[in-house]
Amino acid sequence: MTSHTWWPAIMIGLAVSPLALADSWEGSIGAGVAYAPDYLGSDDYDTRLLPSLQLSYGDTLSISPRSGIEWHAIRNGSWTVSPFIGYTFGRNNKGDISAFEKVDGGATLGVRVGYAQRAWYHSIAASTPITGDMDGTEFEVASAWRAPLSERLFLSVSPSVHYGNEKWTESLFGVSAHDSERSGIATYDPGGGYWRLGLSSSLTYALTPEWSATGFVGASYLTANASDSPIVEDLGSEWQTITGISLNYSF
Repeated sequence: MTSHTWWPAIMIGLAVSPLALADSWEGSIGAGVAYAPDYLGSDDYDTRLLPSLQLSYGDTLSISPRSGIEWHAIRNGSWTVSPFIGYTFGRNNKGDISAFEKVDGGATLGVRVGYAQRAWYHSIAASTPITGDMDGTEFEVASAWRAPLSERLFLSVSPSVHYGNEKWTESLFGVSAHDSERSGIATYDPGGGYWRLGLSSSLTYALTPEWSATGFVGASYLTANASDSPIVEDLGSEWQTITGISLNYSF
């Protein structure tokens, strides 16, 4: 699970009336809690409320926290090409970097190419911010496998690789002279991009035909110019984990 695309999905979901959902949409809506790092690269964790949303409008449109708002513009057999609107949270400076200048998140525009193969779904995506303080481009290669373990129990596993170019890495892991002066942390110019390797898994149990509970866990590892940043190397950790649970209603 990724944390960059929650809010556009929530806003669209809340804007859809119950009647419209019943007539035109299908999917699930819910909420949960997650235990996750304060910011990407932090070794301090906090518990927070987490939206759970998975909506689709026929074969044309889909909305989820992970993928954002996708328009499936091209479909050819098992292949799809989907422009999307997402969101990146930037960096909410807490704890060790509370003296740093905040990096405001914002909307992103991107495109995703997907391929469905039985229980697997593979995708390649690229996105860039259009609002907020973030800059640069992020790329993602991901797969998702989902299969039933019993009539009510479902398991999913999702490996992923993210790459942020130099400007993207600078936005999240650079230490400016101003930040250094205020915090005492050494200045840092990444001078290149970084890789983030991830693996997540979830277990969903159908309580009733409409209601289900999902537990999830994920871990990722920061490398290259991100792991060399004082934000990670001196104050945080290359390893990032998230755990949580959600309750969902399907319609």
